[in-house]
Amino acid sequence: MWPRTHPCQGPQDTRLCPQPLPLLPMPVILRAAAPGCTMQHWARRLEQEIDGVMRIFGGVQQLREIYKDNRNLFEVQENEPQKLVEKVAGDIESLLDRKVQALKRLADAAENFQKAHRWQDNIKVRTADDPESEDVERGSKASTLRLDFVEDSNFKNKVNYSYTAVQIPTDIYKGSTVILNELNWTEALENVFIENRRQDPTLLWQVFGSATGVTRYYPATPWRAPKKIDLYDVRRRPWYIQGASSPKDMVIIVDVSGSVSGLTLKLMKTSVCEMLDTLSDDDYVNVASFNEKAQPVSCFTHLVQANVRNKKVFKEAVQGMVAKGTTGYKAGFEYAFDQLQNSNITRANCNKMIMMFTDGGEDRVQDVFEKYNWPNRTVRVFTFSVGQHNYDVTPLQWMACANKGYYFEIPSIGAIRINTQEYLDVLGRPMVLAGKEAKQVQWTNVYEDALGLGLVVTGTLPVFNLTQDGPGEKKNQLILGVMGIDVALNDIKRLTPNYTLGANGYVFAIDLNGYVLLHPNLKPQTTNFREPVTLDFLDAELEDENKEEIRRSMIDGNKGHKQIRTLVKSLDERYVDEVMRNYTWVPIRSTNYSLGLVLPPYSTFYLQANLSDQITPAAGDFEFLLPSSFESEGHVFIAPREYCKDLNASDNNTEFLKNFIELMEKVTPDSKQCNNFLLHNLILDTGITQQLVERVWRDQDLNTYSLLAVFAATDGGITRVFPNKAADDWTENPEPFNASFYRRSLDNHGYVFKPPHQDALLRPLELENDTVGILVSTAVELSLGGRTLRPAVVGVKLDLEAWAEKFKVLASNRTHQDQPQKQCGPSSHCEMDCEVNNEDLLCVLLDDGGFLVLSNQNHQWDQVGRFFSEVDANLMLALYNNSFYTRKESYDYQAACAPQPPGNLGAAPRGVFVPTIADFLNLAWWTSAAAWSLFQQLLYGLIYHSWFQADPAEAEGNPEARESSCVMKQTQYYFGSVNASYNAIIDCGNCSRLFHAQRLTNTNLLFVVAEKPLCSQCEGGRLLQKETHSDGPEQCELVQRPRYRRGPHICFDYNATEDTSDCGRGASFPPSLGVLVSLQLLLLLGLPPRPQPQVHAHASRRV
Repeated sequence: MWPRTHPCQGPQDTRLCPQPLPLLPMPVILRAAAPGCTMQHWARRLEQEIDGVMRIFGGVQQLREIYKDNRNLFEVQENEPQKLVEKVAGDIESLLDRKVQALKRLADAAENFQKAHRWQDNIKVRTADDPESEDVERGSKASTLRLDFVEDSNFKNKVNYSYTAVQIPTDIYKGSTVILNELNWTEALENVFIENRRQDPTLLWQVFGSATGVTRYYPATPWRAPKKIDLYDVRRRPWYIQGASSPKDMVIIVDVSGSVSGLTLKLMKTSVCEMLDTLSDDDYVNVASFNEKAQPVSCFTHLVQANVRNKKVFKEAVQGMVAKGTTGYKAGFEYAFDQLQNSNITRANCNKMIMMFTDGGEDRVQDVFEKYNWPNRTVRVFTFSVGQHNYDVTPLQWMACANKGYYFEIPSIGAIRINTQEYLDVLGRPMVLAGKEAKQVQWTNVYEDALGLGLVVTGTLPVFNLTQDGPGEKKNQLILGVMGIDVALNDIKRLTPNYTLGANGYVFAIDLNGYVLLHPNLKPQTTNFREPVTLDFLDAELEDENKEEIRRSMIDGNKGHKQIRTLVKSLDERYVDEVMRNYTWVPIRSTNYSLGLVLPPYSTFYLQANLSDQITPAAGDFEFLLPSSFESEGHVFIAPREYCKDLNASDNNTEFLKNFIELMEKVTPDSKQCNNFLLHNLILDTGITQQLVERVWRDQDLNTYSLLAVFAATDGGITRVFPNKAADDWTENPEPFNASFYRRSLDNHGYVFKPPHQDALLRPLELENDTVGILVSTAVELSLGGRTLRPAVVGVKLDLEAWAEKFKVLASNRTHQDQPQKQCGPSSHCEMDCEVNNEDLLCVLLDDGGFLVLSNQNHQWDQVGRFFSEVDANLMLALYNNSFYTRKESYDYQAACAPQPPGNLGAAPRGVFVPTIADFLNLAWWTSAAAWSLFQQLLYGLIYHSWFQADPAEAEGNPEARESSCVMKQTQYYFGSVNASYNAIIDCGNCSRLFHAQRLTNTNLLFVVAEKPLCSQCEGGRLLQKETHSDGPEQCELVQRPRYRRGPHICFDYNATEDTSDCGRGASFPPSLGVLVSLQLLLLLGLPPRPQPQVHAHASRRV
């Protein structure tokens, strides 16, 4: 395609201009006139018409005068970014510090209670008669009580402040001596929880997660057990993992020799996946399989961050492992040590460990350990004997014991979860031995609270076992658990400025991984309870080099300020704007967080009203909020903000306005229960917009200019739509700060057109009763005493059908609408004309996102608002290829998608060995490993029905959830670098099309005139704008250029006094022939396994 420029002399020159000869024959219609000069003439007519309407009805100049006339009613305040961000950071620090003090009291008390506790071997448990009742059992010995729960909005739950509650994982026997003793001594924490709340009533959940799996939390609330399997185990929660050990570099090696097959291989695959779930974003991992040789199971060739997306790659790759060859421990361990010694990559640089899963072997590979790990033993080795076999496990035990690790056995499914997480006890030893030095509070990533609080961060503090076995004995090195206190993100948000920053200003915060805990774009559509919410700052915004530098500086704990030009998405995610933004950031002391403030230049100043005598219904401008005034003054929508504490919220704006008026009749001016800033600014803007009605709108005839409505929206929260009847079709958000037209108008100069939103899958617009309109808006910029700000947006709503007719006239050779059309016959000469030649010429107005605004083709009127590629794919592609549009692609990691249908519809659990009658009658079979494996498989199957295909979302998350988290690819288009007016040919042989395009000044519109396609040969590629499901960027490529991050500042991976003699010796119990025979008969009779009763939260007094 070749651009052809047409220089016309002077703004009013409409004469024919010389143009180069086309390389291909000119279309018939465009041959008759010089399209460049004609187009420029039409463009000027369109620009003048739009500007004239906006000047008459928009009232920008008049609104400026109104603000100046009311100058005594408000003050101009300044946002000082450095002071603002430091104040907010200080407020957040104070909030978190109060939680830290409560944490320390709890941790100290827990250690003392456990130290004073006397172990009881014969402890008994008393349970409630009805396990489904809301009765609460007080620990292990007390009687059962029925509790009353009250709804508490702070917890979004029913709670009882007098008691604690307990949750015990499904796969742990709650009547065991260990658990009963745990319940006994932790019961004493109840008074500490209550005292903490008395000192700080804002405290939310206070939780002790025990290393035994017991969770004691306060206040008591019924446990939210899912409909299927309750897989909640506190030891696998993000906050517990982070608090129980220092960061880890882990290499998992899996034996895939020929002896590993069937159920054993499945157990290994599941074990690896469960092991990955014990890792957090502070950890690094790689997974390899080995037989004679070792190789990574995925495309990752080195340690990678154990984030959600990388772990997903591992889990999918592990399923492809195939057993073959012979066992070669040496190959596996050499590969693992090489991985851990690679210093040219980003890694945790703290605990180093190798986790080996095998079915057994004889080689101890002592020479490998001597070469790589001895004498310092900086790498711990954990070995896992998987499945039922007759191999000697002594070599596996020796490997673990000789390398400061632990040996575990996983004979069946039920042993997987417990034995893949207990290595954390070993990693906790150096932390316990470090004593007070290790008693440091850490703050977590954002995650979803299991009890319904929503998004939270948690302060964690490890709790150590301070007991000694006897006088002069070594100090105990076991971690008792982790203490945690939740802080809701909403509580942190309340400390940030709400409305003084304007519609496009905001506060955000990130952690050492670069993940946001505060950001207006942090809006996960669905959450997985087993994973933290990890949205990177560079994914929350559109990434560029400047933001990478800002992110690095924040992670490093520096202060800074930078003004950048960057791209931002519109609120409806249909547009991208290039804007100026000021970034200011400071660290939040005593935490791993950093706080940032983003301000557009026009938000440096803001208005603060002072209307102490204008708030009551009987005074001032308040009367213009009353519905009785709407018929003459236009309909008023008020932003649903928290003006007063007692104001009842409502999604219905009419009802919300009614609630507001009723409350204003009761409260006094400047009431302490109200936010005076919000209230005063609302009333000020009510009066300001009413004066606009009085001075401009009321005396104008909207029909003369084919307008459906005029409107004004303000920072103060007022949206006034005139006339009143137009409010029936008003679909914009009543909160201006959440309205796309409002935010885009502030960021763009001139007039911003917004056609009605149309989805390609929905039916076309219905042009009935002239209700379909196109919004045209522009910001009102004030200059007061040398200070510039934009406190309002005004605009009009065009009647689509009438303006489509007007567009044809303006893009024709008629001088006005009443002039008759010129008829063209076979012998008459016709100039290029979008009205007369509409059968041959396509004339359209497109906005800066590539959406159709107006067309000279009547059949396209119902397609207004659609992406133009859906209307004319060939022409849109040509505009993109000629740089009229630029494309921006990004990924939405917070999307929700419909669940995929299950791949296996069979009723039986996969991987279960079902013996034949011959096996049943063969006595040798009963003594074989197969029979023992079957017994344990069925025993745990009663609890974990369909283990291998259990849906984590339903098993542990919200049982009503019907959607799962997924990645969506988003594509937006915006104006490219071409500002000139030129035409080009779309080369399609005999079907070539000439088009001419020109930007309309002071608008976001592109005017395009093109030859209609003569045949289908011009059909080329189609540009896509619609959001599509995606796997995201290629993870194998991303890990080669990892984003900058820093791990926690503390590391406890070594202590010279550590006792490594407890390294696992394995355990087993003999089979019972009677049980095996009974289970076999059940199988042969085809009886389904009996479902496990639902386990409710157990409390100090059983829930």
